[in-house]
Amino acid sequence: MLHSTSLDLQGQLIALIRAFGLHRLEQTPCGQHVTVTEAHALMELSPEQPLSQSELVQRLGLEKSSVSRLVKILEDRVWIERSRSPMDRRLVEILLSPAGQKAAQELATARQQKFERVLAHIPAEQRQSVSEALTILVRAIHESP
Repeated sequence: MLHSTSLDLQGQLIALIRAFGLHRLEQTPCGQHVTVTEAHALMELSPEQPLSQSELVQRLGLEKSSVSRLVKILEDRVWIERSRSPMDRRLVEILLSPAGQKAAQELATARQQKFERVLAHIPAEQRQSVSEALTILVRAIHESP
């Protein structure tokens, strides 16, 4: 019987990060030339449901200052628009601009194609096990101090 150690887990996670290209800061694992952080922000934002900057901080799990810089970058790319909340004029809401919607759609398509290619290389009878193992791993990461 094989016994997994923390070094085994560490080695496998490093291999996963490298194989998926997460160590390349200038592009997403699906090959798009935006940072992973920008891609995640685009996934969270929507043209129909604006978010406050603090909501974006929570969803992305980043520091306020990091999200402030990120919002500035997205604004410079003309991918987002800011507006005052109709409910609370003190609150600024962020939503995707038409250019941001296009970028988000391109990312979603590239991400879907990437995962379809990856899935095609996992034997059908092992796909459920892989999914379950990833669920357990994510839960363990969230629960560990």
